[in-house]
Amino acid sequence: MEEAGEEVQHEGIQVLLSERSGEDVPRCPHGPTLLFVKVSQGKEQGRRFYACSACRDRKDCHFFQWADEKVSQARLLAREQYNGSCRPPMTHQQYMTRCQEFIALPLAKRKFCKECQQLLLEADWQEHSGHHLLGDVSLANMKRPSQLLHPLENKKSNAQYLFTDRSCSFLLDTIISLGYTRVLCVGTPRLHEWIRIKSLESSKPKVKSLLLDIDFRYSQFYGEDEFCHYNMFNHHFFGGEAAQSICQKFLKEDGGQGVIMLTDPPFGGLVDPLAFSFKKMSNMWKMSSDTDSSAELPMFWIFPYFFETRILKCFPDFSMLDYQVDYDNHTLYKYGKTGRKQSPVRIFTNISPETIVLPASEGYRFCSVCRRYVSSENKHCEICMSCTSKDGRAWKHCPPCNKCVKPSWTHCSSCNRCALEHHSCGSNVEGCFQCGDQDHKRSSCPHRLTTGGHKKMQNQSKGNLKRSRKKASHIPVSWKNKKKQKRQKKKKKAA
Repeated sequence: MEEAGEEVQHEGIQVLLSERSGEDVPRCPHGPTLLFVKVSQGKEQGRRFYACSACRDRKDCHFFQWADEKVSQARLLAREQYNGSCRPPMTHQQYMTRCQEFIALPLAKRKFCKECQQLLLEADWQEHSGHHLLGDVSLANMKRPSQLLHPLENKKSNAQYLFTDRSCSFLLDTIISLGYTRVLCVGTPRLHEWIRIKSLESSKPKVKSLLLDIDFRYSQFYGEDEFCHYNMFNHHFFGGEAAQSICQKFLKEDGGQGVIMLTDPPFGGLVDPLAFSFKKMSNMWKMSSDTDSSAELPMFWIFPYFFETRILKCFPDFSMLDYQVDYDNHTLYKYGKTGRKQSPVRIFTNISPETIVLPASEGYRFCSVCRRYVSSENKHCEICMSCTSKDGRAWKHCPPCNKCVKPSWTHCSSCNRCALEHHSCGSNVEGCFQCGDQDHKRSSCPHRLTTGGHKKMQNQSKGNLKRSRKKASHIPVSWKNKKKQKRQKKKKKAA
């Protein structure tokens, strides 16, 4: 992983990660901002600027400031007032007081406002009289808040997709089999509530869980020792030192033994700031534990497989498991008729893959050569000496490329590489032409809608439209007339 203060250099709009004090960094409603710069051919182009750590689209968070800009006191005061107006309407303690009052009400008087996403006391009914209310909220409903709350599905900021019960069951069973007794759930509210529910069953070993999430609405359901309002893109605890000390205490229990961190970040989030935050969390664990200083916090990072290169660059000791994670509220990444046959979401971990058993009932098997569990379609390649498939399908070896490739790809002698059969031949450009990375295409580029990027793309689109119109204007009139005559003949026949 990059050491503190190292700049992450790729092509495009890049983030500069450094250990700077919170007072030196401007803040937006999502905490300390990140420092960005445009990089071309390894060199900085233009001025550095600060932008929101959590939102890639400035429509979601409009904060922007040049790094060398002098900000007036009046502007700083206005910014602080705006940030304050975006804070939750109550403190965590106030939410917990309301929660206790809500539980004390008889079932017929327990109501939840689906529009305001709020538990209502009797004094609130008049204010929410015209809203869509859910009545008879039981204690069982209170234990599954992710089913009461509307998921935040903005792919550019929150992207709150929730694990299926199948994935939760596998993750918890795996955690228990590995001997862990505490789980730090970073951005995984569904798993957090699943652990709390299953821990009440006498047949299950007791496992504790602490949820860190940017969605403050969970403050209505969980106490201060169960939930911390947290931004994983800048390692910011909204509750300040008090909330951070709760997390440190959780990591410190049993001398730091028996704890694992499990995180499921938004797929559109930048990998490098996430990795930087996760290293800070690992350092918190080291400072709070009696373990070897060279040890790292055990971790499950759930992310799409096409980010493997980027994640392994940040965490060289990580490996990707073949297990396919699916979600209830994602149209593609789930089982069923509306989902894909293969989910692209995987588990990256610093725990030995050999010790993580994948269920045979779901088609996984153990490869004695690779010493890990793989999907049934992931065939071992004797040339690559590895089970090479990434997407769950059987890959094939290409001798000219000297590697295994997707089954739908063929080797192109003109491009001297494997690609789709009907690809744009003669082009050696691979990966993303927006930022230059090789591990994704432009359509899934995390920088696509970063500050300035959206405007640039709009301008490029306008330029392409102008060129297409210009090209159309050079079409011979005779050719146009022939096309027109053909259309007229088809209309007459149809009539």
